[in-house]
Amino acid sequence: MIKISTPNKSINTEIHISGSKSLSNRLLMVRAISGLDLHFKNLSDSDDTITMAKELGLVKGKTSSIIDVGHAGTDMRFLSAYLSCKIGNWTLTGSERMQQRPIGELVNTLRKLGANIAYLNKEGFPPLKIVGSKLNGGAVEIDGSVSSQFITALLLIAPSLESGLTLQIKNESVSKPYIKMTIEVMNQFGVAVEQIGNVIKVPSAHYKKDGLDYYVESDWSSASYWYSFVALADEAKVTLRNFNKSSFQSDSIVQSLYEKLGVKTHWDATGITLTKQASSISELQYDFLDCPDIAQTVAATCVGLGLKAHLTGLQTLRIKETDRIAAMKAELERFGAAIEMTDGSIKINPNASPLTPTDEIKTYHDHRMAMSIAPLVMKCNSLTFDDEDVVNKSYAAFWDDLQEAGIDVE
Repeated sequence: MIKISTPNKSINTEIHISGSKSLSNRLLMVRAISGLDLHFKNLSDSDDTITMAKELGLVKGKTSSIIDVGHAGTDMRFLSAYLSCKIGNWTLTGSERMQQRPIGELVNTLRKLGANIAYLNKEGFPPLKIVGSKLNGGAVEIDGSVSSQFITALLLIAPSLESGLTLQIKNESVSKPYIKMTIEVMNQFGVAVEQIGNVIKVPSAHYKKDGLDYYVESDWSSASYWYSFVALADEAKVTLRNFNKSSFQSDSIVQSLYEKLGVKTHWDATGITLTKQASSISELQYDFLDCPDIAQTVAATCVGLGLKAHLTGLQTLRIKETDRIAAMKAELERFGAAIEMTDGSIKINPNASPLTPTDEIKTYHDHRMAMSIAPLVMKCNSLTFDDEDVVNKSYAAFWDDLQEAGIDVE
């Protein structure tokens, strides 16, 4: 349990956020698949990335291992593909929640490429038994409406396939910018990936740039919480370093999205400074299909600002660390908001009265539940969360950074 409170409703701080989790995990996979001597600076300090590095170390130079990814969905998807083409006998498992998250679409596609994968429990779900071998590659089809990480997992191993990969994506892809990020990373390391419409072609090739030092841009998903703090404060100035104006992280959309919610982004040579301004809207409608990881943060911000909101494109949130749509409904209703939900959307009708949350906030083993709701402390005297360690999954320094910003943490 952890309690946060703020003696005043203003904030003035400078924060260093570690590297993008999404980018860091892709880079670790490129290094493992290629065998190149790559050095990464500002790598994410999230549990997911630390765990990914450890897991890849468990299989390096070995032909068998049991790997438990815990709650790390990215690790489960990426390793399922990687171990399928790494000679050996592998068992891939995870937490109870991970064993409820579907992986059948990825497994079916890998099997079409020749992968030997068996389910050890429920059909379509982890844990998996994988007998890794050299895969031929070729042309396959995958449903893009389930998870962009399935597509990324296939693309990352594609250069090592004897015939490369031609991937036909059926149905509308979710989180398209994350697929674009994967393609950009592969292009940076010398693999000429070509995308024409819903078809992505990857040649049989080798990743290049041995000995490269790669600086990882800071994480925009983590930055979103500071945008929310600024939006909900009476006065605010927050400086965040090591961000790129030409970022291909999808969550960099927070700049334009939060401008509507009262946050101005000022750029300089080393990053951004966020300042408070008047919100320009009384109601928000937004489709989060390309950036679902910031939906919870925006939802909580709207409750704090007293804005009506209709947030759509949330269907992938049902199969995250928790059912994030149901979880947000339950927790935001503690603040007096009326929440309507469907399988892919939520409608928010906030309480016009001062926010008075009841009981402690439940996090559901979901890092984003804690961090998206924490900025509401700017509208309350204090907030209590049931799990302080949950933030380690993506932003381990979160509570420390709150203290640095003058928020009391106990």
